[in-house]
Amino acid sequence: MAAGYLDILRAPHAARLLTGTLVGRLPNGTAHIALVLFTRAEGGSYTLAGALAAAYGLATAVGQPLLGRAVDLYGQPRVQLPAAVLSALGMALLALTGLGSLPLAYLAVVIAGVATPPLEGGLRALWPSVLKGEGQVHRAYAMDAVAQEIMFTVGPLLVTLLVSLRSPAAALLVINALGVLGALSVVLSEPSRTWRSAPREAHWLGALRSPGLLALLGAFFFVGLALGSITVAAVAYADDHGRESVYGWLMAALGLGALIGGLLYGARQWTGAPEKRLRVIVGLLALGYLPLVLTPSVPVMTALAALAGVFLAPAIACSFIVVDRHAPRGTVTEAFSWLVTTFGVGAAAGTAAAGPAAELGSTAWSFAVAGAGGVAALVVLLATGRLLAAPVRTGAVATGSENDRNGAVEPGFSSGHKA
Repeated sequence: MAAGYLDILRAPHAARLLTGTLVGRLPNGTAHIALVLFTRAEGGSYTLAGALAAAYGLATAVGQPLLGRAVDLYGQPRVQLPAAVLSALGMALLALTGLGSLPLAYLAVVIAGVATPPLEGGLRALWPSVLKGEGQVHRAYAMDAVAQEIMFTVGPLLVTLLVSLRSPAAALLVINALGVLGALSVVLSEPSRTWRSAPREAHWLGALRSPGLLALLGAFFFVGLALGSITVAAVAYADDHGRESVYGWLMAALGLGALIGGLLYGARQWTGAPEKRLRVIVGLLALGYLPLVLTPSVPVMTALAALAGVFLAPAIACSFIVVDRHAPRGTVTEAFSWLVTTFGVGAAAGTAAAGPAAELGSTAWSFAVAGAGGVAALVVLLATGRLLAAPVRTGAVATGSENDRNGAVEPGFSSGHKA
């Protein structure tokens, strides 16, 4: 298991790209909890915290595909770094001005969200130019998902540590400064500087002209909704038990479960259509979310959170392969950015729904939002089976084209032809 991942990390530039992307995505990966803690510290309600997080998520949803398309057209450095700086300035504005003026607070989070750089989609576009062989790229997708869970585990703990050492405002400033440094590390690397997308058909819908991709995005909206609702529900659960540290333990357990699941998933060479495999994984993911509504004691709840996370990273890793199979040629960054967008919109909807559910009902109601999201994601995948069964293309991903300056991709290589 470990040997396969080490082989990937030994490839030139791979470790730098992965690390830089993870650090660069810290602001986005921790924004929801950072906004909740900041709002509560400023005297705001859970509903306001959920609304600000929702505004950030929706703004990110608007910006990601637009910036992803810009990356496909103009390259990574000219888009990623300016976007990272502007996003950090938006969060800095919120941290320094507080909630005294709500219109200004909403403007700040919208700026931060719209300008969030599409580093996640950019990394997946770079993998085929850094690695050789379809198997390595698939394993890199799994490693990518595992690394995300490490970020989602360490990120909230880092935020809560900064809050305890200083303040929620300081946490916002530090996290976003780190994000700029991460983006800078990525765009200064040779693969990022030399990467070019494959030629693309001029079409105003871009990647969205793929029916299979639309089906996948619909399902992952609800996966995002489930995960986003857990963010607020876990804070409410921690408040019920009178300890802020409980939130960190629940999120760490969720991330640990996903880390274990991702490592096991990436250790195996899978056969068969990834679309069918994704339905099974999402079904198991939904089953993992349902017991959270029981809200038992902290030790039991922590164990349930770990169990709920086991199938998250495999679902994400498998979705990467499905995106690669269904994205039209020349839209690789945009297609992956749409996945991030839909996931983000779902997370925003989940945080917006879980806040009122906790205040008007109970903590169990807010966890019920997560269970409903997991079930809805499975229903979408089952209902759109025919669309997902017909990939748009079986050709190379964008980096495996005549425009791949690195020349690292073998002729005819497809990063997502087989699962």
